[in-house]
Amino acid sequence: MTKLLWRKALTQTGKRFGLAAVAGAMALVSGVGQAQAQGELNIYNWGEYINPAVLQKFEEETGIKVNLDVYGSNEEMLAKVQTGATGYDLVFPSVHMHDIMAKLDLLHKTNINEYEGFKNIEPSFLRAKSDPNGEYCLPYAWGSVGIVYNREVLGKDITGWRDLIQTVREKDLKFTLLDDMREVISVGLMMNGNSVNSTDPQELQEAAETIIAMKPYVAAFTYEARPIVEAGDVAAGHFFVGAMVDVFREPEKLGYVIPEEGATMYQEDICVLKSSPNKENAIKFLEFYTQPEVAALNIEQQTNGTPNKPARSMTAEHIANSEEINPPADVMERLQIFVDLGADIRKFDRVWTTIKTAQ
Repeated sequence: MTKLLWRKALTQTGKRFGLAAVAGAMALVSGVGQAQAQGELNIYNWGEYINPAVLQKFEEETGIKVNLDVYGSNEEMLAKVQTGATGYDLVFPSVHMHDIMAKLDLLHKTNINEYEGFKNIEPSFLRAKSDPNGEYCLPYAWGSVGIVYNREVLGKDITGWRDLIQTVREKDLKFTLLDDMREVISVGLMMNGNSVNSTDPQELQEAAETIIAMKPYVAAFTYEARPIVEAGDVAAGHFFVGAMVDVFREPEKLGYVIPEEGATMYQEDICVLKSSPNKENAIKFLEFYTQPEVAALNIEQQTNGTPNKPARSMTAEHIANSEEINPPADVMERLQIFVDLGADIRKFDRVWTTIKTAQ
């Protein structure tokens, strides 16, 4: 990992979790596996989005040296891959980015769906339109994007965005929104009862107006919500379900809610790049990750949902029984997942500029 990316991992959560994970991963990849090396595997993943113990287990079982590099967004990863970054074997795109990368012919066909362990993957998680049978990529992890909040600051539990906004207005408090175009615009779309994938100009304009009306109560657009919510510097933050790591540690103080107005659902897949120099080792990792005990080990530290159905029964009771991590059917119905918008993404770009520059 370069010094630049290491600093980024320390200052930006990237997508999900606590800094100890990145530090552990750094120690792991600099220490090289315990078995005699059988080549290398270069993983390019969201910051802190894999349990270092999983990488260590893979090294010990295969003798393959794992090198980990991190990114903070789908767009950052795609840009680096497209501009000729060489040496990466595995990437972890969200479903819509999986489809974009397929259109750009950047992915290697692995036929992972023919591997025996693929039977552990619940078919409903084969969400990429470009890969409906799982011939290229392996579903990795999923979760919701909701609100992490400090009930000591708010003085109550909240049910969603309108409840939060009313409470902070009455108590002169602040909250944060993610510094993420689609996630933030989606909040506005959902609060108006629209699809997060809407490209209707009027609906996008209404979403922008909804978010702009929130701005007096928004302390920042940031990925750094977790520590400042925990410290009480803000009342709440727009964040990923990985914040349940904090909630489990301080359940009397912190909470996480999937807003009653709806929420986005993320899902990442593990994909082998067509430019991968270590394709055999990369496919070995996909096969390794189909093992329920491996997926369960990852969840233990990540607090995401898993597409690996048998793995769910192997997780700790507080994770398996968490309705925030594993929502009931009626809550699942409120979750929406992004699709590739093609050229229409420019409409979001324009709306995002309007939101960010509004006074």
